[in-house]
Parts: sequence; C-alpha cells; structure tokens
Amino acid sequence: MPANAKQLLEKIRELPLPGKVRIMNVCGGHERSISMAGLRTVLPRNIELIPGPGCPVCICPEEDIYQAIQIAVHEDVVLLAFGDMLRVPVNVPKNAIRTLEQAKAAGADIRPIASPAEAVKIATGNPEKTVVFFVAGFETTCTPVAAMLAEGIPGNLLILMSGRLTWPAVAMLLDSDTPAFDALIAPGHVATIMGSKEWRFVVDQHHIPAAVAGFTSDSLLAATYSVLRQIIEKKVFLDNCYTQVVKPDGNHLAQQLLHSTLDVVDAPWRGIGIIPKSGLELAEKLAAHNARERFPEYADEARKKAGAMPPGCDCAKVVLGKIKPTECRLYGKSCTPRNPVGPCMVSDEGACRIWWATGIKSSLPTKTDP
Repeated sequence: MPANAKQLLEKIRELPLPGKVRIMNVCGGHERSISMAGLRTVLPRNIELIPGPGCPVCICPEEDIYQAIQIAVHEDVVLLAFGDMLRVPVNVPKNAIRTLEQAKAAGADIRPIASPAEAVKIATGNPEKTVVFFVAGFETTCTPVAAMLAEGIPGNLLILMSGRLTWPAVAMLLDSDTPAFDALIAPGHVATIMGSKEWRFVVDQHHIPAAVAGFTSDSLLAATYSVLRQIIEKKVFLDNCYTQVVKPDGNHLAQQLLHSTLDVVDAPWRGIGIIPKSGLELAEKLAAHNARERFPEYADEARKKAGAMPPGCDCAKVVLGKIKPTECRLYGKSCTPRNPVGPCMVSDEGACRIWWATGIKSSLPTKTDP
C-alpha cells in the first residue's frame, strides 16, 4: 500500500469507482481530522464522507443532563463534568436554566474537569462536601473512569454515569431498512481498547467493507483506499490501518477494568431512542456511589423520549448520517458555536461544530475532477 497521504490520494483518484460511494466515519476525532485537513475537497466528488454517531456529548440523553442540572441547583454538592457538557442545552421554558453553564452562573458549584484524577483530587480536598461526577463518554472516556473506580474512590464522590458503547449504534444503523453508508471507517482509539475484531460484525453480518483508522491523514486515506478497493474488487474484509496501536483483541487490562466496575445496559441516545446493550452504568457493587440512587427525585421520567432535541433542531439526523450538518434547518442561523441550539454545535467532536470551525458556513465545497 502507498506510504503517505499524497501517494494514497493519487491511488484513490486512479480507482475505477462504480459510482457514488458513501463512507461513514464513526469518530468525532476522525471527523475533525478529515475536516481540518480538507480531505473532502481533494477526494473525487463521487466519494462522500459521512460523519456518524461518534460524539458522546451529542447523544448524551437530555434527561441525564437535566438531572445533573437539578442536582447541582437544588443540592449542596460540587458537580463535576467534562468541559463540553457545560454548554449542552435541554428543553425547558424560556426563562429556566437550560445548561450546566447557566446553573453555574446562577450560583451552583459546577466545575469543568479534564480527567477522573481531578474528580478524586477535588473529592479528597473537600471531605465535608458531596461531589458528583457527571460522566458522559464512549469507551475511551469510560476506561479511565473504570480505572478510578477500581482503585477505590472517596466515600463522598458520587458518579452520575452516562457512558455509551460505540458499536451498537453502528449495528442499529446497519439493521435499518436503508443504511446511510456503503463502507465504514472504524475508530482507532476505541479499537485500541476493545480490539479491531469488535468491528467484524460489519463485514460478517452485513457484508460491508470496514477499516480501522488512526487520526492522521495518512491513516484515514489508507482506510479510505482500503474500503474503496474492497468495493471494486468485491472482496469484503476488516482491514486494520492503525496497526501501530490496534491489535485484534485490544487491551485486556482496560477491558477487565470496564467489566469489573460497569454494567452494560439498554440505554437512550438523545434524539434516537433506546439502543439495546449500548450503555454503561455503575455496577451494583458500587451502588453507594451511584448519584441516581442518591438523588432519584431529580430523574424526570417525562423527558425519556426519542424526540428530545430542541424544536427545529436536526442534530439527530446529523448524528445518524441522514443529513449533512449544513442541511440542518438551524445551522448557521439561530444555531452557532456562540449560541448553540443543538448539542452537535457544542462539542469539538460534534459534526456541526467541526464543520463551522473549519469554514463550512453554508454549502460544502467539493472538488471538481479534471
């Protein structure tokens, strides 16, 4: 296989593609690398790269964010969350608090953190306070949280867990009547933990080309080249284009930490609904640290519905790869990074935020083939 991005791009341009090919990338980090490198503008125009459900902030259930806000506002606690979560809005009346950031401005003790170690440090340093760590993320985020739990945490540290697994969302898309993609680029960081073989179902059950990629243009183009050749040659397999760190079986220690501290459960995805066996929740043996059990009164059952995006917001369709970010009715109008309406415009891993930050304000520029 060609060694660098320039050579790979030349080889891709030489391929006798049968027509339009839709390739989904699952990871928000992949989408950021693709957009920042401008890969869509240099690939042949009949190759469509589709951002998929790879932003944990975007799919975090509205009821979980609402519960975190209510706990922070009404209880004498310190609430911790990864930074992006502070700006994700929920559906409430106009004058009500709609984000953790607004709750912080109203006086709640809410602190953004970057790692589980910070949560332990804050809880240890404030033994007289109840500290609630609101965790939203996929396998790569949940693994260090699992390590923190396995090591033992202070008695005053509670966890509001909203972890998700990546592959069940892709399985749901492929099980639909009209999948939105013809090939898949699987996330290298998730595969580093869970193993590349976790993605074999794409090939074995659905006969769709798949390749695991890292986050450089070289790796992403290698994965693109691989799945395109699979389509042309009608030889479908799972290719690992990130062999530097991804092994078939993944990281056994990381998997053991996840399995020993977290349970796999059916879980809601914002705007999508319940996806079976897609959530991570605290294991029963850690119930004393479960914020849901400590503060059950702030769980609003009425918010558990699939259509929980703000009115007019098409983030769910963007997450599912059904429309481009620029096709959302609110994109660049009432919804911008400064004033986000939907969650996809909040996070650095959200497709709308990435497209806006890389200069795609209305229509997507495409390459004109010679």
